[in-house]
Amino acid sequence: MSICCARKASNGGITTDFKCQQNANKIFVSLVKYLLITKLELGDLSGMRKIIAITQVSLDGVMQAPGGPEEDPRNGFAHGGWAMSYGDEVFGKIIGEIVASDFDMLLGRRTYEIFSSYWPYKNDNPIGKSFNMAKKYVVTRTLNQLDWNNSQRIGDDVVSELRKLKASEGPPFHIWGSSDLLQTLIAAELVDEYRMWIVPVVLGKGKRLFENGVPARGLTLVESRCTTTGVFMNTYHPAGPVPLEAPEPDEPSKAEVARRKKLASE
Repeated sequence: MSICCARKASNGGITTDFKCQQNANKIFVSLVKYLLITKLELGDLSGMRKIIAITQVSLDGVMQAPGGPEEDPRNGFAHGGWAMSYGDEVFGKIIGEIVASDFDMLLGRRTYEIFSSYWPYKNDNPIGKSFNMAKKYVVTRTLNQLDWNNSQRIGDDVVSELRKLKASEGPPFHIWGSSDLLQTLIAAELVDEYRMWIVPVVLGKGKRLFENGVPARGLTLVESRCTTTGVFMNTYHPAGPVPLEAPEPDEPSKAEVARRKKLASE
C-alpha cells in the first residue's frame, strides 16, 4: 500500500511531496508490525471476550472516589463524591442500558470491598440487582474469602489468567473503578474498550485512569453522548501506537536550529 501526499507545485500543478510520503509509509509499516505482533502474541482476537473499562474521570484524568467522601480518601484526597451532582436522565438511561446487558464483572480488591459493602443490600435497585446476579472476578492477593455471591478470586498471575478468560466462552467483562488493576491491564494491552464518562471538573490530584508509564497508544472515538449537565460519555477503542514522526520542513530556519540546540542543553 502506498500513501502519497500531494502539494501544489510552483507551476500551478500538483506534485508529490516524497518526504511526506516517506513519513506516512513509515507510520503505516509501524501499524502493520504492531497488528502482526499483537496477533502472534494474543492469537486471533475475533470472538474473544472483551474487557470494557467503565470509568468516571475528571477533565484532568482523575478517577478516584467519584461516588462519595468515604469511598477512597487515601493520600489526602478530599474531593470524594465529585461526580454525583452531574447525573441526569441521559446519564441514567446509559447506565440502564449497561446493566440491562449480559456481562461479567472484573474488580480490583478495593473496588470489590466498596461494592460488596453496598450493592448486596440494594437488590431493589436495577444496578444492584444486575451486579448481584453477575459473575464477579476479583483480583486480590489478600482476600481468601469472597462473601458476595457469584464471586471468584483471581490470584497472582493476573495477565495470564485474564488472557485465558478472554479466550473462554461468556459475556464481556465490565471493569468499574479498580484504578490499580487498570494500570496492569493497560500495560498488558488487555483493555478492548474504554467508556469514559468525562465530568466537567478539575481536581488537581488523585488516582488517574492513565498514570505515568502506561504505553503510548492512540484511541479511536466510536461513540459520544452528552448529558444536560455537560458530562461527555465517550466510548473509545484502542488504535495502536501513537504516530510520533511528523513531516518536517525541508530546511529548518536558523532560529529553529538554535531553539533545538538550546532545548537539548536544558
